[in-house]
Amino acid sequence: MVLTNYLNEKHPYRIWKSKNFNTNSIKMKGKAMKVLKAILTLVIISTALAQNSVNFQKFFENKTLRVDYFHTGTATTETISLDQVYEEGPWAGSQVNLIDTLNLGKYLVKVFDTQTNRLIYSRGFSSIYGEWETTQEAKDGITRTFHESVLLPLPKRKIQMVIAKRDRWMIFHDIFSTVIDPHSRFVNREKRAPDFKVIILHESGPPSQKVDFLLLGDGYTKDELGKFRKDAERWKKVILSTSPFKEHARDINIRAIEVISQDSGIDEPRKNLWRNTALSCSYNSLDSPRYILSLDNKAIRDVASAAPYDFIYILVNSKRYGGGGIYNLYATGMTGVENPDLDWHVEYMFTHEFGHSFAGLGDEYYTSSVSYLDFYPKGVEPWEPNITALVNPKNLKWKAFVEEGTPIPTPWPKAQYDSLEAIRRSWDRSKPGYYEKWVKIIKQQKQIIHQAKYWGKVGAFEGAGYSSKGLYRPFMDCRMFSLSTVPFDPVCRAAIERVIKFYAK
Repeated sequence: MVLTNYLNEKHPYRIWKSKNFNTNSIKMKGKAMKVLKAILTLVIISTALAQNSVNFQKFFENKTLRVDYFHTGTATTETISLDQVYEEGPWAGSQVNLIDTLNLGKYLVKVFDTQTNRLIYSRGFSSIYGEWETTQEAKDGITRTFHESVLLPLPKRKIQMVIAKRDRWMIFHDIFSTVIDPHSRFVNREKRAPDFKVIILHESGPPSQKVDFLLLGDGYTKDELGKFRKDAERWKKVILSTSPFKEHARDINIRAIEVISQDSGIDEPRKNLWRNTALSCSYNSLDSPRYILSLDNKAIRDVASAAPYDFIYILVNSKRYGGGGIYNLYATGMTGVENPDLDWHVEYMFTHEFGHSFAGLGDEYYTSSVSYLDFYPKGVEPWEPNITALVNPKNLKWKAFVEEGTPIPTPWPKAQYDSLEAIRRSWDRSKPGYYEKWVKIIKQQKQIIHQAKYWGKVGAFEGAGYSSKGLYRPFMDCRMFSLSTVPFDPVCRAAIERVIKFYAK
């Protein structure tokens, strides 16, 4: 069954561009025109809501369908091929909000009922492949394959699953489609989760009515499970004491799985240190020294299947600074520090990386080196809720937070801030005394921005998304901008809260 035209015409993100509701072509004036526009707006909204309202019991069982696939390509080619389909335990996601309205992520999975051609489920997500394809390796034409999964509520009958990807201009295009029969003998129904203990750290209600966080550990031996439990408790306390998670503790469940590894610690390729761990986490991911990821997606998904989850955080048994976070995939972070005076780095890592994976927040800093090339194309508005290219300043995505009279773009003492950052970057962090000097630089930078005219105001401050020029962030300082324990700014908090409310319904 070919549904390509249907997908393009009925996509929930496209309805607002429908030519049928072009009020500019109607020749009316004054109050009549305003009334007509209001009526048509209500019609559009009502139509969108009707499409987004899916009866869970009609189309789905209270179980999970996991679809594994291989994602292969270069910077200019891309292929997805099916690996395996699994039936897993109870569905942890919302049974109400089945159609994605968050509009986050580089990719979008869409599920259509083949009998009615109706869209019955969708979710945005990002992937390691989506980051890797922006690296020099991919641009050099080297082909690589990454293993990925999408989780769906178990359908009662045949579905067509489609994966779409944003183009350079942020428009979704279908790149893969397959029909899945949930009753097929080829659906694997075996128990794949190892016999690791599941711990409930914070429980507020049924998984389908809450947002479910799952903590996994990597690099913890059996003798180190006590440390894992302490690290998991610390993660829980940090998240539930950070706004806006703190205010929504009643909407959150947190579980942890005691994952046992053969070796302690994780791989450190640049130091030629290799450990055999359950989830295969490693520093130097995408050739970035402090970037921690795992390419063993199947192992992660198998372990995680022992508990209901919406979002995964992997606690890494290491004191070396590092972490990572990819929207709707997972986040990682070290659980210790080499310098006891910098123990707060762990709490920063917990929240910063989870901001990426949970709410799709972008990095607001622009001075640290990364492996990406052209990660944010010039002149294109990023999908991340806290970064803008100011393509249309009058319609700034967070304009509701901007006080009247605040100039856009918003001036800030960037030159002074950058001059201090240049001094810090000239130092060798491996030499004694680096951190003592670094602390002094940080204090000076904080003083500069705290004395700025628009400190504490939401605006559009240049410097974000790994770019000093051309990209803007909403606040001078934020947990997504500086290595500090400053709060999430108002725009980031709103983005996080929006995701919480979407899942906890």
